[in-house]
Amino acid sequence: MSDHFSPYDADRPLMLKCSCGRDHTVADHHQEMNADSAATELRSRSLSSAFESYSNEFIEATLVKALFPQDEVRRRFLRAVGKGTAMAAIASVLPVGTMQAMAQDTGKLEKTNLKIGFIPITCATPLIMAHPLGFYSKQGLNVEVVKTAGWALIRDKMINKEYDATHFLSPMPLAISMGVGSNPVPMNVATIQNTNGQAITLANKHKDKRDPKMWKGFKFAVPFEFSMHNFLLRYYVAEAGLNPDTDIQIRVVPPPEMVANLRAGNIDGYLGPDPFNQRAVYEEIGFLHLLTKELWNGHPCCAFGTSTEFIQKNPNTFAALYRSVLTAAAMARDPKNRELIAKVIAPQAYLNQPETVLTQVLTGRFADGLGNIKTVPDRADFDPIPWQSMAVWMLTQMKRWGYVKGDINYKQIAEKVFLLTDAKKRMADLGQKAPDGAYPKFTIMGKVFDAAKPDEYLKSFTINKMA
Repeated sequence: MSDHFSPYDADRPLMLKCSCGRDHTVADHHQEMNADSAATELRSRSLSSAFESYSNEFIEATLVKALFPQDEVRRRFLRAVGKGTAMAAIASVLPVGTMQAMAQDTGKLEKTNLKIGFIPITCATPLIMAHPLGFYSKQGLNVEVVKTAGWALIRDKMINKEYDATHFLSPMPLAISMGVGSNPVPMNVATIQNTNGQAITLANKHKDKRDPKMWKGFKFAVPFEFSMHNFLLRYYVAEAGLNPDTDIQIRVVPPPEMVANLRAGNIDGYLGPDPFNQRAVYEEIGFLHLLTKELWNGHPCCAFGTSTEFIQKNPNTFAALYRSVLTAAAMARDPKNRELIAKVIAPQAYLNQPETVLTQVLTGRFADGLGNIKTVPDRADFDPIPWQSMAVWMLTQMKRWGYVKGDINYKQIAEKVFLLTDAKKRMADLGQKAPDGAYPKFTIMGKVFDAAKPDEYLKSFTINKMA
């Protein structure tokens, strides 16, 4: 007998709803109580002097790393000018270009009542947890985080100004700013919400087809065309010799509907966000073929961003939002907080998922659906730095698969959309040689990507859809 009803217990009333009087199940009640308790503990940790110091150092280190992606350049700069001068220089730059308000602890907020959209996936963890933990309110913001059905709706609500800021797929602001798939509206990525945290999930009937060369005719789902999921899936199957436009089918399916479509046999698998990869294992209908960190360790997925117009009109409000989300990212990066965070974001208002599924994703100790228990601590991470070389890679994939045509000014678009500046101007003022920019190289499936040579990189692929 479950704990939902007790028709044969003389000492318990026969109720068709929770004994607290609200119209939800006992399990939902317990989940909410667990979430409240976890949020209380995390709030307590966030108020400690130790976390305040950690958070401030994390934010400052994030900014310095953004400005000086190469340690040797950072060391030379610090030795040349000293800590005090360097701190003053860095405070005047920050990763939002001319948004000087970001450096201020206080400043009159232009707008306090805000709506922020999110898709119910673990990628949005910092943006979501900042709400119940009070990080927005601590900055003087009254934020409503709005669960949204799909990415096209997120795009439309941002274009129509129904949302002030949002959870984006990292390539979306690039596409929207360029007018690819929608009217052009300048958008910006303020922070990356998460790195890694995705997987290729296959239906259980395909356990004997682990080689992607055997996937000809398979139907796959991705959450949106302009997503790392789509780009990484295409990259992976193309490396196996399949043309993603002719040898397999790729369809757009909202993340919350992926598990149901896998169960119904409408798709053979998906490259999707968690928790829906782990949920397929939990439901015993699918297995984890691979984690996307195996394709590109540290790859970006989702982002936190807003329109360029919002930032220009509300610089202090944007600064407060930035601090809120970065504080949440700092807490989410600490492994000791992950189990509590799973409890906080599990309830219906947020992800509406079993706590055990979220715990497996966030802690990196999980069942893979193939009979193994894996321990991968960085299965999901929350590194917030929006490297502009990430943006350039996304643009190369848009061109590779025919979403954009003709010549692309990769660097100009990346620097306009991904809000990561460099220290050129300030370093020049101080008589220092400025770095070329924040363009670290990445290795994707064994191939090094150099953002300085995007067209050369593109020409190295025989399978493509370029005109």
